[in-house]
Amino acid sequence: MTTAKRKRMPRADRMRQMIEVAEQVFSARGYAAASMDEIAELVGVSKPMLYEYFNSKEGLLLACIRESRAVLREVTEQATVGAATAEEALRRGLLAFFVFIRERRDAWSLLRHEMALIGTPAAEEVEETRRQQTDLIAALMAGYFDSGDDLRAEAAAEFVVGACERLAIWCERHDQVSPETATEYAMDVLWSGLRHRAR
Repeated sequence: MTTAKRKRMPRADRMRQMIEVAEQVFSARGYAAASMDEIAELVGVSKPMLYEYFNSKEGLLLACIRESRAVLREVTEQATVGAATAEEALRRGLLAFFVFIRERRDAWSLLRHEMALIGTPAAEEVEETRRQQTDLIAALMAGYFDSGDDLRAEAAAEFVVGACERLAIWCERHDQVSPETATEYAMDVLWSGLRHRAR
């Protein structure tokens, strides 16, 4: 019965299932201790099939990070659509980020922890996530803030990403802090420095 189900599942769905399970295992055990045998067993596939899809354990980790990055981009980008003011856009984007790290703890764990544990390819993928969010914020600022100083806008975007990452790490130690509260804390600091540039 398991084999029949495996054959019927489309490749994209199977890959997504593998990534979801691997994300949980990597988050729970860390990259070094995570076992491809365990991941394959939890998915319900053979270990050779896992390697067929991802080539290596590192390849599977990179796929997990890329998937997390894609979801983070989608939720933060979509959150700001239709915002009437710069303040509303920033608030919506921040809330989407803090909801993401609360609801997708395993995904956030990969983005948060794995760079220090393994080699360069994963570190580059994590940094690419930061660049992605910085680019999104800089583009957002271009739409709502006075133009003419791209360097300042880029610097401000880097600051927002760095500050939110540190606040997200702090939130891990204070589970009672909701995404809404974290957003208010971030706005208290960030908007006070940005409001004078808003159109």
